[in-house]
Amino acid sequence: MTSAWLALPIAAAVLVAQGTQVAAASHSEDCCIDLEQRLAELEASVARKGNRALSLEVSGLVNQSVLYWDDGAESNAYIVTNENQPTRFRFIGSSKLDPVWEIGFRVELGIRVASSKRVNQLSPEGFDNGRYNGMVIRDSVWFVRNRDYGTIFVGTTFAATDRIAGQNLTQTNSFATYNAVEDTGLGMFLRSATNGKLSRSDLTWRRIIGAGGDQPGESERGFELVKYISPTWNGFTGVATWVADDFWETALRYRGQHAGFDIMAGLGYLQLVQGSRSRSVCAAALFDAEGDDTSCRLLSGSVSALHQATGLFLNIGASLTMDGLIDTTPRYLNSGVANDQVFVSGQAGIERRWSSLGKSTLYGEFYRYDGGASTARLVGPTDSLNPIGAGDWAVWHSNVNIWGAGLAQGIDSAAMTLYLSYRHVEGSLLLRELEGRSASGAIADAPIDDLDLVLTGAVISF
Repeated sequence: MTSAWLALPIAAAVLVAQGTQVAAASHSEDCCIDLEQRLAELEASVARKGNRALSLEVSGLVNQSVLYWDDGAESNAYIVTNENQPTRFRFIGSSKLDPVWEIGFRVELGIRVASSKRVNQLSPEGFDNGRYNGMVIRDSVWFVRNRDYGTIFVGTTFAATDRIAGQNLTQTNSFATYNAVEDTGLGMFLRSATNGKLSRSDLTWRRIIGAGGDQPGESERGFELVKYISPTWNGFTGVATWVADDFWETALRYRGQHAGFDIMAGLGYLQLVQGSRSRSVCAAALFDAEGDDTSCRLLSGSVSALHQATGLFLNIGASLTMDGLIDTTPRYLNSGVANDQVFVSGQAGIERRWSSLGKSTLYGEFYRYDGGASTARLVGPTDSLNPIGAGDWAVWHSNVNIWGAGLAQGIDSAAMTLYLSYRHVEGSLLLRELEGRSASGAIADAPIDDLDLVLTGAVISF
């Protein structure tokens, strides 16, 4: 479509230049055929100027929202880029060498104004958004595909377990992913329920879910890697990834129809090797740790089922992270800290076409996280979360519980989805006092206030 519109001005110029010839031979079949061939050539070449051997597809989306938050003592609203599916431009080029072989590339650029997962009570753009605002590279990869043997990707792109814990057949996938809850406002600082003050130890809701701010169920993206995707067999597709410096992972995905249900499912396993720095998997990666190559691993999966006749749907996802390296760090050596992180989440609702506009979606959702040491950040002596107002305290255990609801309306004529979501966030935090470098002192509760979030906006695809 894009190339067709770009070709119109050029085609008009051709028509004017040849007006006399066309008029003189208006009944000539050869002339008409020649003109149609010229138009087709112009249309095909405009979008792929510079390399007519490859076809080029340009697509993307814009996803901007208003995020309202209330942390129990303060409330406000920000304009944000929705990180559940952020604004992007995508360029895919490909060329079929024959019926079996195909080569091509994929480049995807993301654009952020203010990330919905990084804004906080003190900054409508987030303190670290200087690195993330503007244009970022999401994908830069080339591929070789064989119809019978699968596809090899080389470059920077998403890995095998990308959103494996959040399979989703509904419109909520673009604005309220049920596994990646940090993307909706969880960059907010924790507020003490004891004194009502914000934490100044850089502890946010997303930091007590994951080591680097990414929860255990989120994908690994932005790494230099080699990825293999198998041909699909009876609905099943296998994926394997090796990431430079250094981890590997594998996944099995499924898509099919059974008993009137459309079903999408996935199961993935990620294995770090020694020296890896995968911040969204194991907290030990942020410490100086020693251990064997199999001490940090993640197993995650999900199922999405949509009943085609009624529109009723259910999405369920879960993940287990096993951080066997944490006991080898100086901070937690032989301390008995929990070395696993678990979450279970889901959405249920109905998605049907009740009007000519497009599909309408109503849903409810839940999320529960429970885990041990999740971050290298300490609660200092003057911090509002410090149990006694003295000493340094380490995160010992945390849990986060979320329930929410929302609705969406598709507008097919504009390739648009309007949405509104609400989430109530609550949790608990246990700290342990440091004695020297070791978290071997007293264990104390640090009560935190609840957080309410409302996200509304639109995503437009092109």
